[in-house]
Amino acid sequence: MAKTSAVEKNKRRRKSVATQAAKRAVLKATIMNQELPIEERFKATLKLASLPRDGSKTRVRNRCEVTGRPRAFYRKLGMSRIALRELGNSGKVPGIVKSSW
Repeated sequence: MAKTSAVEKNKRRRKSVATQAAKRAVLKATIMNQELPIEERFKATLKLASLPRDGSKTRVRNRCEVTGRPRAFYRKLGMSRIALRELGNSGKVPGIVKSSW
């Protein structure tokens, strides 16, 4: 079995989150509904636990669109600090100018 990169795993997780989102939302609403009997809420909890882990939104990691780096990620720009610096220095990111004093 070939190893998959972390970037590929993250892409697979994003797809899984998209497909499982509606199902998970319904189950969570059932669990949080205090009007329902405890048995029904417990069954919903078990169903939620039986769903794939990668369907959870918290399993997705923010990664740089340019390099795939998971750390130092700027959400507004969708890239890491290193990629931002390189692209900013070469003038490829509008509004970013290297400061020097």
